[in-house]
Amino acid sequence: MFKFLTSLFRKKADSVDSFLMYPEGKRYYRESHSIRRANIDEDAIKIINRLNKFRYKAYLVGGGVRDLLMGKRPKDFDIVTSATPNQIKRIFNNCRIIGKRFKIVHIIFKGKIIEVSTFRSLPEHRLEKHKAENDYLIKRDNSFGTAKEDAARRDFTINSLFYDPKNDSILDYVGGFEDIQKKIVRVIGDPDISFKEDPVRMLRAVKFSVLLGLDIEKKTKLAIKKNRLELEKSSTARLLEEYNKMFRTWKTSMIFEGLAENHLLDVLFKEPADKLKKTDAEWREHFMETPLGKRLAVTDKLLSAREEMTPAIFYSLIFYDIVKDLYENDRGHLAHNIKESLQPVFERMGIPKREQDNLVKIFISQPRFQVTDDEKERQNSFFKKKDYFYDAFMVYKIVAISEGNEAAVQTAFFWEISLRQRPKPDSHQFGQQNRKKEGNKKRPPRKKHRDRRGGGSPNQNQNQNQNVNQETSSSEHSNNTNDDSRDSFSGESNTENV
Repeated sequence: MFKFLTSLFRKKADSVDSFLMYPEGKRYYRESHSIRRANIDEDAIKIINRLNKFRYKAYLVGGGVRDLLMGKRPKDFDIVTSATPNQIKRIFNNCRIIGKRFKIVHIIFKGKIIEVSTFRSLPEHRLEKHKAENDYLIKRDNSFGTAKEDAARRDFTINSLFYDPKNDSILDYVGGFEDIQKKIVRVIGDPDISFKEDPVRMLRAVKFSVLLGLDIEKKTKLAIKKNRLELEKSSTARLLEEYNKMFRTWKTSMIFEGLAENHLLDVLFKEPADKLKKTDAEWREHFMETPLGKRLAVTDKLLSAREEMTPAIFYSLIFYDIVKDLYENDRGHLAHNIKESLQPVFERMGIPKREQDNLVKIFISQPRFQVTDDEKERQNSFFKKKDYFYDAFMVYKIVAISEGNEAAVQTAFFWEISLRQRPKPDSHQFGQQNRKKEGNKKRPPRKKHRDRRGGGSPNQNQNQNQNVNQETSSSEHSNNTNDDSRDSFSGESNTENV
């Protein structure tokens, strides 16, 4: 009889509730939390209010809620709703639907974009019995769901909180509010399954722990070490995107230290890690004392001093130990040897051809900085005009400082004295494939034709759309612009962009 009664109240293993700490959702009202509407983008609030007006549920979600609770300033505010992308588009004219795996909506304002997504359902395999040999990697994710399903399917509890502006409350299904107070990173559900669904979550767990000052929960930490090889299944483009975010935090050296401690660095950056192993078997325990750790620490320090860094500089510093011995080797052609050494790394990491060529040029030009003769002033001036000069110079300077090479530091000073060229804006967009190809001609503008019916101009619909958008669009908040080329590598520290 006792077993029968307990079975009635026990959460079913094959239900969404089994993944939730609070299946009905726990509300934390204004007196219990520190989020205030004055710290939230007004346009985000307007979007939520408009969705509510059309009887759709809508909340702020994810990193924005997490950062506000931790006293940080969010870089952006994401919204989740019960409305589908097509329903959202019918409500807002200033928007576009994007995405392949899961369609989301970008609502466009002057100088910024606010992302709105529909509640997603829990992957079907989550409700089945776990088998170690199963492949749980999420390749398609197009199923809509409810608010509790959306919370259950997210990566970490700290990213699964909903903020409801209607009554200034936080809706918590997974215990994320308490985890923020306890300062821990914890996976929702079984971490073994979660990391197999999306292996990049292991990298993000380490990044969150470093940037937000959190400890990785024990079960989550053990699962990272156990499932680290799953990272080899990840999309190379997705990893390059995560690295680019990492490089603009001013704490790259500390994140790499965390990756080393959690056995992820020798999976993500296998070849550089192999070089570290050969010189020091205990490199994980004191990563910051390794040559790579020192170079990244110097780079973070220069970033904090308002020096400008590009992803190419970071990748060159990471790969430097692979090519270092080639500078002292007279056998063969230097350019050929460098390309041959780096090609396996480029192919494994999926680095695009354009960036490959740029990295090779950076490495080939390193010995050139040692030539400071006055009689070669004309050649030096020509060298300074190269589009890769700035990146190559910064690599030379950082290596010299990290190695304590005073002679090289003085040589770097010679080149820096007249340095004028800065990196191009597109040099920050490392690995992105959406650049316009050189030589592409612009499409000629269409000729305007009058409406034969005399009912108005072809732009009439556009004017009507602008009137409809007055409720949601505002030009007052252009200071929230997401200009990565401006602040990602030289402006404010972007620890919230995680």
